[in-house]
Amino acid sequence: MKDTPRGQERLTPRDALLFTVAFLVPPRFTPDRVRRDRRYRKLDQRRFIAWFLALPLLVYAVFVVSPFLQAFFYSLTDWTGYSATYTFTGLENYQRMLEDDKFWESLVNSLLLLVIAPLVTLSLGLFLAYMLNVGGRRGGATGGVAGARFYKVVYFFPQVLSIAVIAIIWARIYSPTGLLNEGLGAVGLGSLEREDWLGGDVAVLCVLAVLCWAFVGFYVVLFSAAMSSVPGEIYEAALLDGAGRSVTFFRITLPLTWDTVRTGWIYMGIQALDSFALVDVMVPEHGMDVLPSYLFEKAFRDAQAGYATAIGVALFLVTLVFALLMMLVGRRERIEL
Repeated sequence: MKDTPRGQERLTPRDALLFTVAFLVPPRFTPDRVRRDRRYRKLDQRRFIAWFLALPLLVYAVFVVSPFLQAFFYSLTDWTGYSATYTFTGLENYQRMLEDDKFWESLVNSLLLLVIAPLVTLSLGLFLAYMLNVGGRRGGATGGVAGARFYKVVYFFPQVLSIAVIAIIWARIYSPTGLLNEGLGAVGLGSLEREDWLGGDVAVLCVLAVLCWAFVGFYVVLFSAAMSSVPGEIYEAALLDGAGRSVTFFRITLPLTWDTVRTGWIYMGIQALDSFALVDVMVPEHGMDVLPSYLFEKAFRDAQAGYATAIGVALFLVTLVFALLMMLVGRRERIEL
């Protein structure tokens, strides 16, 4: 018979049972036969990791995974949300969702925000952060412009406001007698005035503008922190080689801050999908809907919680696919300085 390589001895059923018991019990209760086995050290390491993560994983399963599973179950019923009784209807809610024009309209609005909001917001955040941190020259090296800290505070200011307060402010701006129409009339562009900025075809663009305005300051600060970690010697070398601002940005700044940009893109995409508060407070009823606001309408106004949870499952899948795509598309080899 051939000898089994060291460390790869075949376990008998009895040994497998002993190792399983040793994995589940504290070390002092480990059987002596297992403790003397050379493979016990690796088992002991894995047991420590497993026991260390057991409680956090249990809490995560109870408060995060369990509600997802319950939502999927209720999406297969006709539960109203206001009673304990319901009937299992299978995929009827999903069939209804595929035939619901308002659901598709809400989905299109959400996807528009998902695609355009991160693109515009992160582009502005990168541009402003680059101008603030690498826009001036101090002692021959590239440095921040004068007053950069003050500008960062100004840009970040919308972040300290509640999203409901932001929605109310912009609803007044977009009102028929609001600042936008008054401003257009004052500069001779009265023909562009509208009575229904938040109720017509441009409603989604108005919401998009508010989203970008509200979050761009956060990304200015985030990208500024990432850019400050790039060694100044790299910029000095690029300037000595005759690199201009655009070349420096695309060849140095963007590659070295790409991990932060990718994370920000995912975060901003989730913020764009989760625009319920902004739409619900700022946009008049039936002006426009996104998936979260349509879900709210079906769950709490129409008492169709089963159908609403089906919409929630669709929103979850859209968010998951977006995050996975960004993780795969933005994947690259790590740059080491």
